[in-house]
Amino acid sequence: MTISIYATSFDAADAATLAAFWAAALGRDMNPGATPESASLPATDVDQPILFHGVPEAKTVKNRLHLDLITKDFDIDLARLLSLGATKLASFPAWTTLADPEGNEFDLIRG
Repeated sequence: MTISIYATSFDAADAATLAAFWAAALGRDMNPGATPESASLPATDVDQPILFHGVPEAKTVKNRLHLDLITKDFDIDLARLLSLGATKLASFPAWTTLADPEGNEFDLIRG
């Protein structure tokens, strides 16, 4: 088989702003030249690129796919993500479900 996943892509109202949130959240750099229409985080040694595409329509329903992030510093990273603009949606013993500034759900897992 020759198919593999190249990148994770997000549709966004403002690609540059959403990319800046995820760059800060993940401790990654943004590629230069970000605009409201297009932005990206480059691949790293362990992670694939993340692409952001400006679209005219707003997010209207729950994600069918989401990111699961894991951390050993759960309370510290939860507070940091909230300070970056994430919103807490639900809490469970092993994880918390959050939304990024454009409403895309993701989970922060105790590692």
